[in-house]
Amino acid sequence: MNLTLVVMAAGMGSRFGGLKQITPVDEEGNFIMDYSIYDAIKVGFTKVVFVIREEFLQDFQNTIGKRLENKIKVDYAFQKIEDIPVSFEAHERKKPWGTVQAILTAKPYIEGSFVVINADDFYGFNAFKTAAQFLKQIKEPFTYANISYQFSITKSLEGEVKRGVLTLDDQKICSIVECSVGESNGKILAKPLNGDAPFEIEESHPVSMNFFAFQYDVFSILEEYWQNYFKQELEIILNEEVLLPECLKENVLKGKITILNTPSNSVWLGMTYRSDLEFVMRSIIDLKIKGEYPDFLWKDYCENE
Repeated sequence: MNLTLVVMAAGMGSRFGGLKQITPVDEEGNFIMDYSIYDAIKVGFTKVVFVIREEFLQDFQNTIGKRLENKIKVDYAFQKIEDIPVSFEAHERKKPWGTVQAILTAKPYIEGSFVVINADDFYGFNAFKTAAQFLKQIKEPFTYANISYQFSITKSLEGEVKRGVLTLDDQKICSIVECSVGESNGKILAKPLNGDAPFEIEESHPVSMNFFAFQYDVFSILEEYWQNYFKQELEIILNEEVLLPECLKENVLKGKITILNTPSNSVWLGMTYRSDLEFVMRSIIDLKIKGEYPDFLWKDYCENE
């Protein structure tokens, strides 16, 4: 089975204060996504598709693109504001449409099952191993997996973070609620981004970090949701994002799809705020000391090959 890794890297990085997707996290100049792709190759992925803004292309080709030459097939998909399924002027739009559009942008480069990740999240080897095993074994159509983490693993010391808070029925996901999550008066409060009432969660509560294992049939679900988005009022269309978790939640509730919660036993690292960078860099050094990654990521990879 040929597996494709889709790396969503078209975000703005507003809270971080820059393009965190291409911020070096080690002395070699590797990005977080270098480590994700390294892990994906080890478990059998044969292609990576970077979903980026077109103006980032040269930066990607000159850095991570060069590092991946002769290691894995690489494609670039451009997420564009004007690439929409209806005819109207979208010049008032200031940012990409969201993660549903990002994945649809990658569709021409995907032939079978695939995994979607954020460019600026470090997921760990076990997450990719688990996803690959799931995709190689699953037989039922419209059945997917979310590689989840306990909230405590994913929080930032600097403030609230956006997380997809999961509701489960055994190991099936009933709901994914996009929330801003942080501590308040000794409690962990999840504040839904749709304006619903905040609710309390435990440190161990499972959250989605946009790591999904999909079969190809998910594209019909995404395309229908994308088309329906543009049937709303113009003010909503121009100001909201078309978010993957919302799409999946709606279709789970309709009974069209099944998403299995698959907890990861890996370390997770991320950079919401600029101050998170130092912790990420120290953590990667620790992982190298423990032998989980070589001292020189791609150099040692080539030698081992």
